[in-house]
Amino acid sequence: SCFLRHARSRNYVLESEACKLESVPLDFGDYHPLKPITVTESKTKKMNRKGSTSSTSSSSSSSVVDPLSSVLDGTDPLSLFAAAADPMTTTTTMDSTRKKRDKDDNSAVGSDFEPWSSKRGEILARYTTTEKLSIVKTHIQFFTGKATTTGSAVSEKVRTRLEELDDLEEGSQKELLNLTQQDYMNRIEELNQSLKDAWSSDQKVKALKIVIQCSKLLSDTTVIQFYPSKFVLITDILDTFGKLVYDRILSMCVENRVSLPDNFSPESVNDTAKETCLNWFFKIASIRELIPRFYVEAAILKCNKFLSKTGISECLPRLTSMIRGIGDPLVAVYARAYLCRVGMEVAPQLKESLNKNFFDFLLTFKQIHGDTVQNQLVVQCVEFPLYLTLYSPAIDWILQCIAYRAPEVLLTEMMERCKKLGNNALLLNSVMSAFRAEFIAARSMDFIGMIKECDESGFPKHLLFRSLGLNLALADPPENDRLQILNEAWKVITKLKNPQDYINCAEVWVEYTCRHFTKREVNTVLSDVIKHMTPDRAFEDAYPQLQSIIQKVITYIYDFSVLFSVEKFLPFLDMFQKESVRVEVCKCIMESFIKHQQESTKDPVILNALLHICKMMHDSVNALTLEDEKRMLAALINGFIKMVSFGRDFEQQLSFYVEARSMFCNLEPVLVQLIHSVNQLAMETRKVMKGNHSRKTAAFVRACVAFCFITIPSLSSIFTRLNLYLHSGQVALANQCLSQADAFFKAAVSLVPEVPKMISVDGKMRPSDAFLLEFLCNFFSTLLVVPDHPEQGVLFLVRGLLNVIQDYTWEDNSDDKVRIYTNVLHLLSAMTQETYIYHVDKVDSNDTLYGGDSKFLAEINKLCETVIAQILDHLKTLGKEETLKRQSHLALYFFNTIVAHGDLRNNKLNQLSVNLWNLAQKHGFADTKTTAKTLEYIKKRSKQPEMSHFTDLALRLPLQSRT
Repeated sequence: SCFLRHARSRNYVLESEACKLESVPLDFGDYHPLKPITVTESKTKKMNRKGSTSSTSSSSSSSVVDPLSSVLDGTDPLSLFAAAADPMTTTTTMDSTRKKRDKDDNSAVGSDFEPWSSKRGEILARYTTTEKLSIVKTHIQFFTGKATTTGSAVSEKVRTRLEELDDLEEGSQKELLNLTQQDYMNRIEELNQSLKDAWSSDQKVKALKIVIQCSKLLSDTTVIQFYPSKFVLITDILDTFGKLVYDRILSMCVENRVSLPDNFSPESVNDTAKETCLNWFFKIASIRELIPRFYVEAAILKCNKFLSKTGISECLPRLTSMIRGIGDPLVAVYARAYLCRVGMEVAPQLKESLNKNFFDFLLTFKQIHGDTVQNQLVVQCVEFPLYLTLYSPAIDWILQCIAYRAPEVLLTEMMERCKKLGNNALLLNSVMSAFRAEFIAARSMDFIGMIKECDESGFPKHLLFRSLGLNLALADPPENDRLQILNEAWKVITKLKNPQDYINCAEVWVEYTCRHFTKREVNTVLSDVIKHMTPDRAFEDAYPQLQSIIQKVITYIYDFSVLFSVEKFLPFLDMFQKESVRVEVCKCIMESFIKHQQESTKDPVILNALLHICKMMHDSVNALTLEDEKRMLAALINGFIKMVSFGRDFEQQLSFYVEARSMFCNLEPVLVQLIHSVNQLAMETRKVMKGNHSRKTAAFVRACVAFCFITIPSLSSIFTRLNLYLHSGQVALANQCLSQADAFFKAAVSLVPEVPKMISVDGKMRPSDAFLLEFLCNFFSTLLVVPDHPEQGVLFLVRGLLNVIQDYTWEDNSDDKVRIYTNVLHLLSAMTQETYIYHVDKVDSNDTLYGGDSKFLAEINKLCETVIAQILDHLKTLGKEETLKRQSHLALYFFNTIVAHGDLRNNKLNQLSVNLWNLAQKHGFADTKTTAKTLEYIKKRSKQPEMSHFTDLALRLPLQSRT
């Protein structure tokens, strides 16, 4: 041959066979790696771990044994530590765990009891005011009666403390006049913090003073509509105080570093702790005013545990009776609610006191209609129905405590008592809020009867129907009553004139309708909502409720062919005129579709409706839309696009993608998905035709390719474009569209110079070199099978790409250009083979076209020489001291390429490989392990047929140590 051959000839089939792992026949017998291992434990084996007993007979256990524990011979280190622990401690721990578990089982309050903390936020949000608030200046007085005998004389210390409590700082109260609601809340929070600070600095009297001062605020109803929120804020402080006192006394019971168990008895409490506890109760008993005395004692009710077993059960009835002395019915009912709250925490089993508390309330309930209350409401300009709603949180809570795990008999008795009070609406509402949903649902018709008989003047009936609806959303009424219940409720709801009242009820009853009825009834309800909410654009003030209705409808009707056949569903969506809300609703619908739609669809009703919804989402995108929001919208639209399939009607499918492209052009991920979907469509067509296209399918495939070719340039991300050009080119090639494939590859080549140095990846700027290297390696793999164009030169795409790489400005500290050139050598080596390693079906690659023509091979060798020269030039530039390490690594990398792909019988190439080997080791930067393994590999290769020249090569490659 007149030219020097660079690439060695390969027989890929033999190489593949030689590289396969040796297969060894195995006789598994009964063994299978996933089968449970049978462990036999014999009594001869002794264990010297404490507490372990050897079995008295050989027993087989078929449990799965962890293979790691078998290595440890059954003695894993953690078990040893546990076993080595003091057996007494272990026993105590087990006992306490068991007792705690028993206690949990017997405890009346479990996780199914809704705690006060979950109601707190709702009350604060609901009961607000714009009026100015103030804290009235007060003086807290204590009973300090004259001593009658020497024995009962008050000690000087106690007298001094009582005087301290009597002497309140004037300044702190002046600050609390004329505050806005937010200032007031901030001030209360400051008092809470002051309480903790005073306590931690051992100023117990000051702490008590703060608590008494706060409790007194609960007697003030000057801004009555704020009272429930004030109660929440101040009882937070009382709870803090109660906990501080309890923890303080508990800490005094620690003896020999052993604290009291959870269920301690008063006998185990030392005298000092008892005396301190009594001291607190005496201090509180000497508060002259009823309300602070009641609240502060209730706050530390739990401390009675330190004094006697019956302390709490004796105190609860006394405190219940004390509330009878509170004249204002609103203040009294919240005091009862606080007592129930404390009682449920410390003694949930004492239900009798809770019941007595409520029956007391029922006896005094008529006070609400008294002159005192009515006069107060006139002064404050508060309507009576609004005043009644202030009672709801307290009565709801009291009833929840009573109804918790209560027998049916008690609940029935409560209903009867409510009837005796003339079906008072406020009470009836609280009963429906507090009792179990199953209890209410089973007696739905009874409750509807009671609601009808209620007096309309005080508490609006629609609120009662709303409460009933909330129960029916959680539990099902008897089947025969269901339609009648809906009719009775809707008769009242549909007559409501106030849109806000109407929508609050309708929102609740929509769920009942969806649960138990067909799309016909749902349609009727939606129609009624539209009729009520459209006049005067009332829907604008009810978006949360309307959203909730949509959510409920799609929760129960998730078959979208049924959903969109509900005539009023899309007109209902039209009420969402505010864009942000409309988009949220559309997102909900699309999420439901993606979650529930199991099979792909071509239903025109679904497609048109969802295209309309997706279009609304897409049109909301503007310059200010966040990237995360765009990504989420695109993901939902893509989920829909993937679910659309017209089966074998590929032309209809392509038309759908064309329409989708015109509708969603502002969301790049959607365009990317459409390109992938169209490529997939082209490949589906190829699969159906088994690669033999007819004139019609060939034209269709070219239409798919054209779709991709004109869509890709509209994308902004350069690497997305590059990868899609490559991917679409591969699809075109697979479908024998050779000129179209060339156009894609040329577009990719011409795009490479535009790759910026830095690109944004997940919001951070990163160098683009690694991404470009990865893309080019993929591109080279494809170029192997791309046939040359008859009118272009030999390897015109490879040459074009090499020119682009040559002209591209690489970073000074980057060796990616050399890595790319070495990959080009891999490609050129593969191109010289008689038969290529892989082909595209029904496409003739260059191995077939040129048939190993010498001119073709000469061109490849010229390219090889040019590329090798470029690599060597780069290696020379790395001769400076600071770049010697890079030079060493690259030299070894290039050496490996020559060994793997080069024909080392070529003397020039052989000498070059030796020089590279020496250069890699010259300055001591080569990894000794790697070089040793490389040399070992060369020696191994030399024993293969036609590889004898590797023996000489191995002799010329010295191994140098780091020293």
